[in-house]
Amino acid sequence: MTTTTGPTATVRRATDAPPLITEADLPPARHFIDGKFVDGSTQQAIDVVDPSAEGVIARIPEGTVEDIDSAVAAAVAAKEQWARRVPKDRSEVLHAVADRLAEHTDLLVRLESANTGKPLAVSRDDVAMTIDTFRFMAGAVRATTSMAAGDYAEDHLSVILREPLGVVGVITPWNYPLLMAAWKIAPILAAGNTLVIKPSEQTPLTTLKFAELVADLLPPGVVNVVNGHGAVAGARLAEHPDVDMIALTGSVASGRAVARAAADTLKRVHLELGGKAPVVVFEDADLAATASSLRTGSFWNSGQECGAACRVLVHESIAERFVEQLVGEVRSLVVGEPTSGDDVEVGPMVSKAHFERVTGHLERAKAEGVRVATGGGAIEGPGYFVAPTVLVDVPEGAEVAREEIFGPVVTVETFADEEEAVRRANDVPLGLSASVWTENARRSHDIAARLDFGTVWVNSHLVLAGEVPWGGFKGSGYGRDLSIYALDDYSRTKHVMHNHGR
Repeated sequence: MTTTTGPTATVRRATDAPPLITEADLPPARHFIDGKFVDGSTQQAIDVVDPSAEGVIARIPEGTVEDIDSAVAAAVAAKEQWARRVPKDRSEVLHAVADRLAEHTDLLVRLESANTGKPLAVSRDDVAMTIDTFRFMAGAVRATTSMAAGDYAEDHLSVILREPLGVVGVITPWNYPLLMAAWKIAPILAAGNTLVIKPSEQTPLTTLKFAELVADLLPPGVVNVVNGHGAVAGARLAEHPDVDMIALTGSVASGRAVARAAADTLKRVHLELGGKAPVVVFEDADLAATASSLRTGSFWNSGQECGAACRVLVHESIAERFVEQLVGEVRSLVVGEPTSGDDVEVGPMVSKAHFERVTGHLERAKAEGVRVATGGGAIEGPGYFVAPTVLVDVPEGAEVAREEIFGPVVTVETFADEEEAVRRANDVPLGLSASVWTENARRSHDIAARLDFGTVWVNSHLVLAGEVPWGGFKGSGYGRDLSIYALDDYSRTKHVMHNHGR
């Protein structure tokens, strides 16, 4: 197998393509509070940067404690009326939201790719699942189930009620701005809550556009958007005494900070944090199919994906053959700007800071003796592009095999038997997702059951559906997105007992 000493990829540039968005496509660069766009309480602004070309495409207000307080007050004022709506009414609103988003699919796709650098195929998938999430929750809220009413104590009828929590604070990440917003907003609204959402300061545009598009469909105050940094706006949202729950998708460090801030008011906390997904490839696996699947499972959204198949554990007897297959797939990935073609598979890192974080991991790995099979560093030219990378000869416990890199990087380790495979797969602080690759059905059931991860795929990776839950164990947090389990998370149960003895 050939070892490369540097990036082998090049960036496909758009030379004569029209820009993805125009000034008219941008949402108002303001906060959205109580049903309308409003100016911030200060003149401080944040630059929103196109990661493909490094130019500023918008400037948004930097939210303050006062801005969060205003938004929370609006959500509090709206919560009683929204909570009283019967499920059918809330369902119809969610369906209307889904219809409105579907009408503006092309705009949302272009805006998401312009802000994040995502390949258009990824943004299309994001918008499609955003719409589907609202449609699923619109149906699910009309079919909730609970413990049957009955006499569980003599002469006392017990009735279990499911109620909204009240006001939910939401903090969303930069890797899936619109989709992660939908994963939170749809079940929160379906369950009868109001909310204040703080999108990532790096990628706020589609969340603001969402608010603009659906403003006439929702009562004022039900959905509020405040821009800003986590240390100020996010922290205030997490500690606010009138916020009943804080829900975050983000890094482990952000999760810890939110949980600490929420502790004083004992509010509920919903955390979907990072991942370091092991991919356990046994000697009887279909190697070509596995390598082909990892082309997507590892490099979707340029590897900026908490469920990415980023850590391969392959049986030592097939390791060399598998690495050759995987390297062949990775070297043929199309890297480029989103405007350079629909076949682009890998875009830039979202920001300069994240680009430097990813390349820093690669430099340290090489200094520690980890071998680069392909890629291995930045790609020259404008934009925050990193070459799709496969690292081999990765020793047990290496930083790149334990820390979440969150870029287009796959590490490959070997194992000798099942016990070693399971032990090493579980030996990471995160527990979001994993996959098992084998043609042995008994083995697949057994190994999947022994892996300490919230989602385990067999002979597949990174396949999601609105009907099934998404969330992790250990350092990956708690709470579930998608499915009816999300509705449970954003609700509370009340027991009402009637004495009917005569």
